Amino acid sequence: MSISLNLDDDQSERLKERARELGVDPRDLAKAAVNDLLARPADDFDRAAKSVLDKNRELYRRLG
Repeated sequence: MSISLNLDDDQSERLKERARELGVDPRDLAKAAVNDLLARPADDFDRAAKSVLDKNRELYRRLG
């Protein structure tokens, strides 16, 4: 499955910088972050997903 993400300029730069620091491709770092999130116990994942959705609710509404 392929998923596209739209990052704002700040997020994109932060991802690139962190990937540079770690010596990895930004796409690989993003994939690792998703893998880490999915590997957490369900309660942790649910809390993290709810937090992200709540934090960005207005942005998602405008994009939809």
